[in-house]
Amino acid sequence: MKYRWIPDQHGAWAMLAVPFLAGTLLAPRPRWAHALLFAAWLLGYVAVFHAQQWLRLHRRGLRSAGRHGRPAVVFGAAFAAAGGPVAALHPWLVVAALTASPFVAVNTYFAWRGRERALVNGLAAVVPACGMLLVAGRLGGAGPLWAPALACLLYFAGTVPYVKTMIRERNSRAYYRGSVAHHAAALAAACCLSPWLALPFAAYLARAAALPGRALKAPVIGAVEVVCSAALLAALLLVF
Repeated sequence: MKYRWIPDQHGAWAMLAVPFLAGTLLAPRPRWAHALLFAAWLLGYVAVFHAQQWLRLHRRGLRSAGRHGRPAVVFGAAFAAAGGPVAALHPWLVVAALTASPFVAVNTYFAWRGRERALVNGLAAVVPACGMLLVAGRLGGAGPLWAPALACLLYFAGTVPYVKTMIRERNSRAYYRGSVAHHAAALAAACCLSPWLALPFAAYLARAAALPGRALKAPVIGAVEVVCSAALLAALLLVF
């Protein structure tokens, strides 16, 4: 039951949590509404995940699509219950949600085609996740937190090709070169945001260059990414 209801895409949880927590903690006035919004954010992700899986399997005529129907409805209702009161108090959140809709549409299209692992699909998912840093910051009374949001975007966009070089594209030299090139460019861009960001982003570049090809097991890969994500959150809180 746990497998059916809770998505097993472990890397997505850090991408959902780190930008939101950074925006909340960088804001001058974290408030109770952040807890409701965070709950709505996570519940909405799970609801969309199941809806997209239903669409993918239903298009192929598979009976297994039915196992995603109830979770999609339940989590969708929970999302409305958690997000409705916050949106009623802060109507601008509806506009923020609408700005994410094109990226959700891209993800839904790739799910419909059965190509969730496509590079473009992964990158499209990163954008609204990092945008939640801006949303959480504004909810807490902060001005536009563009620099930390861009730092999140640089890091999480890099995880998309990097993880592929560790698992599905471990033998692809093109993916490896592209991943390393992105991380090198991200290091340079991060230094423009703050020289102190050179420390974590240099480490990200080192792991992108050194770890592919070492046949690490999935739990080890996941543990490394948890540490990298935690380091990013710590760096954002210290630097900004």
